[in-house]
Amino acid sequence: MDHKFQASRQWERIQDHWFTEDVAVDLTNFRADQRNYKLSLWDPATNGVRYLKALIYQVGMGLTPQDWARIRRTPNRELGDPTTVRCEGEPLCMDYLQATFEVGFIEREIDLSGARIMEIGAGYGRTCHMIMSNHDVAVYRVVDLRNTLLLSRAYLRKVLDDERFERIEFVQVEELDGAREPEHFDLCLNIHSMTEMRPQTVRAYLALIDETCSAFYVKNPVGKYIDKSMDGHAAGEDAVRMALENGPLRQLLDIHDSEAVQAAVPGFIDGYRPGDGWDCVADGRALPWSYLWQALYRKSGRHP
Repeated sequence: MDHKFQASRQWERIQDHWFTEDVAVDLTNFRADQRNYKLSLWDPATNGVRYLKALIYQVGMGLTPQDWARIRRTPNRELGDPTTVRCEGEPLCMDYLQATFEVGFIEREIDLSGARIMEIGAGYGRTCHMIMSNHDVAVYRVVDLRNTLLLSRAYLRKVLDDERFERIEFVQVEELDGAREPEHFDLCLNIHSMTEMRPQTVRAYLALIDETCSAFYVKNPVGKYIDKSMDGHAAGEDAVRMALENGPLRQLLDIHDSEAVQAAVPGFIDGYRPGDGWDCVADGRALPWSYLWQALYRKSGRHP
């Protein structure tokens, strides 16, 4: 039988451009350059969306029935054209995977029925959206900077019905002064924003939580990092310097070293404790990220 074995046009091109005759001369960095990216891996510098979708799919296929229930009760999740995949017939994005994990973590310790909730730095409102869609809360106060409040107000107005939206209060940070009458909240949330605040601002917020809240959920990095390979410091070196000076935890660590991350956890729990009279009742890694940790505190003697 006459067999004809030859390279495809695709691989002829690869050999002309990347797998030339000197491909094996120097192996020092070959697994971090186009030789390996054409042979074994996709280049992460140009395939970020491919890797993000793979991560969303992997995480989504591991959801519990309770995670799925929270997601399915949360409507209009595709507003804004997020990067999504489909798992079990549902469109999933990383933001709402995060939200169902956050709310699930809180639900294990706190009864949210009828709760008064305050969130400091709500972004566009994903966690608020999921809580309001899954629980009959009394009040949900969003505290944020003016321009971010404009976004969260517009987003939540679109995704929630009138009855739920009317329970949300939008408060600019400038309004949190001595003139405002202190109010009690059953729960306060901060998700990945205190790490971007000046240390004195974080201390002021923790004091406010100590004064007005019964429980506090926090999800933030365990420390700072400098790893230019991740994004090439695309925002510039000034942005890196500003990031390093913010937050209550400013020690540098290797965020992709599990032992380094674990060693930083006690400092995280102490650093975000609102005051001496608060107990950390639950903590753990905030999946899927290597260096984000979450903790839930309760004020001693108060059980929301």
